Amino acid sequence: MPLVVVSFACGLIFGAGLLISGMTDTAKVLGFLDLFGAWDATLAFVMAGAVAVSSIGFALAKRRGAPAFSAQHLWPTRKDIDAPLVTGAALFGIGWGLVGLCPGPALVNLAGLSLPVIAFVAAMAAGMLGHEAWARYRSSAPKTAQASVTAGGDG
Repeated sequence: MPLVVVSFACGLIFGAGLLISGMTDTAKVLGFLDLFGAWDATLAFVMAGAVAVSSIGFALAKRRGAPAFSAQHLWPTRKDIDAPLVTGAALFGIGWGLVGLCPGPALVNLAGLSLPVIAFVAAMAAGMLGHEAWARYRSSAPKTAQASVTAGGDG
């Protein structure tokens, strides 16, 4: 139960930060991406502040023996760049550039019950579910094909 409360509190703090910084305003985000027009540097300052604060948080967490609300740290172990990472990053960037929203601000903006935001979140959820289905299919497909080859059956 404490993990749920802490997770909820972190989400509230993150959402409040997005609201206070104005990053839920799609016009501000699109203004940041408009390098050759009326460029708005606000997002760069928000990102710089977030990197500074999170860097301190990560440094403190690494010095700590164990996390307060979990059995162990869950640090990333992979350092390679592969096709799914590049594809996902490209899709994220395209969606962000077209609409001016990414998942965090989109979820915060759901409170306004705006139809475009609801459609964006629905499409985002469909993409996540589609990715999960595709990953399950890909992980089970080789096993099924391998099983039929080793069984020697041809139909």
